[in-house]
Amino acid sequence: MASPWRPLVSLLAPSPRLILAARPPAAHPAPLARTLATAARHNAPALSRRTTPRSIDAPRGFSSSLRTEAKAVAGLGKRLTDSPVALLRRRVVLASRSLSTATAIPLHADSASPSASTTYPDPPEEPLTTPGVSRYLFGIAALVFTIVVVGGMTRLTESGLSITEWNVIKGVQLPLSSAEWNEEFEKYKLTPEFRINNSHMTVDDFKKIYMWEWGHRILGRIIGLTFLAPIPYFLYTRKLGRGVPLALLGIATLIGGQGALGWYMVKSGLDEESVKDLGGVPRVSQYRLAAHLGMAFLVYASCLRLGLGVGRDWKLAKKAQGLAGIKSVQETLAVLQGKVAGRTRALLTVVSALVFTTALSGAFVAGLDAGLIYNEWPTMGGSLHPPASELNKDFYCRKADKSDRWRNLFENPATAQFDHRMLAYTTFLSVVTLFAYARRPHIRAQLPPTTYRLIKASLHMSVLQVALGISTLLYLVPTHLAATHQAGSLVLLSLVLAAGASLRRPNSRVVGEAMRTLRMRDKAAQIKV
Repeated sequence: MASPWRPLVSLLAPSPRLILAARPPAAHPAPLARTLATAARHNAPALSRRTTPRSIDAPRGFSSSLRTEAKAVAGLGKRLTDSPVALLRRRVVLASRSLSTATAIPLHADSASPSASTTYPDPPEEPLTTPGVSRYLFGIAALVFTIVVVGGMTRLTESGLSITEWNVIKGVQLPLSSAEWNEEFEKYKLTPEFRINNSHMTVDDFKKIYMWEWGHRILGRIIGLTFLAPIPYFLYTRKLGRGVPLALLGIATLIGGQGALGWYMVKSGLDEESVKDLGGVPRVSQYRLAAHLGMAFLVYASCLRLGLGVGRDWKLAKKAQGLAGIKSVQETLAVLQGKVAGRTRALLTVVSALVFTTALSGAFVAGLDAGLIYNEWPTMGGSLHPPASELNKDFYCRKADKSDRWRNLFENPATAQFDHRMLAYTTFLSVVTLFAYARRPHIRAQLPPTTYRLIKASLHMSVLQVALGISTLLYLVPTHLAATHQAGSLVLLSLVLAAGASLRRPNSRVVGEAMRTLRMRDKAAQIKV
């Protein structure tokens, strides 16, 4: 008996093999699939002479399920006119255009109905942070670098206590009229610094130190607004990968805490009781100064390291390119997962910690004005180190039993300068040792080219930094040399952090996305051939 589906199937696509190849698995009910296959075998000659009609109605007497299947078959008309190769080519091209969202790729661009969007789905893409976020973080790091230099100039010109109030909104306005300047100057006259050190100062002199502190505070506000403003846009447009929002929240907390800590530091130089605890010298607490500088370094390092990581992950996963001067993805993964890269990464971590600690010790030197004593090198008082009685004085102990001699480390100017020298020597030797290790032929061959260049640049910068430090000491801390020396510490920290970031092993999500991108490229290349 002839199949009742013969008139219906004869109206479909010209090839039964095309029918079976074009439709996706489980796209139609199983009874319909069996019916189509049977009808195709009996009506192969008729299929080649027919075209797809606009609509097909099932014969009367058919059940409702068969009538529904007939309507589904009618919807296949337009899609079955394309060859399987054309369909696969279109899917690969569309998949390569979008690398940021995981979507099912339709067979036809103009297919808007849900039934027409049923296709073979590609493996879901891993959402990664876009390169724009990396550039945004580098911009924040540049602003932090600038504010550190301006803050150093503010400390060197003794301008930090010129503004006696902290007002987030009102403090933005700069005094313009003579009456406003006189009002600010009268507030400054009430501070211990004016009474003890600057009683000779005029309004014009006051304006110079006021501008340094005002500029420093304005830069801090600019950094806070610049950092926070784009984050809602990044979240709304889903430009942030997994874990990055939490990292940005941590950096935002550091920036907010930095502003509060800055005012807490200034208060130590405005309060009468605090000045008495500092030996009667009108200056900010060296502890708070070191914490303020250290937090700025943390914000800078966090932005720089996160920005470098975001850019590297995107380049590896989405562009399927090698990192740090290595050409292919496979070679990059092999090098970064090697033992040499792991050891070098550990050494760079130690060097980064030494650079950071040396910079913090420099904050104690600046806070205690320790650079104005022992202005000679390499000796201190005629020998390699001062007498033990100078380094460990009872004067800085506050307990009756003298058990708090540790205060000499942070409150004795001679000890603070000696510690800074020793840390600087240790940091310099560690950089030299790292370079000697990296330049060995069998080690260098297993390191990325960019990593070796960054280590070499760190060696050159450490030599320059030592020369700047010695010059600053011998010339009695001139402002331009001291500020350059402080900026040099940030440059050195940037180089060792970048070298460490170049050896960071990508996580499994990034590796999986890189492999997916490579498979898509291979598929597209095979289709073009």
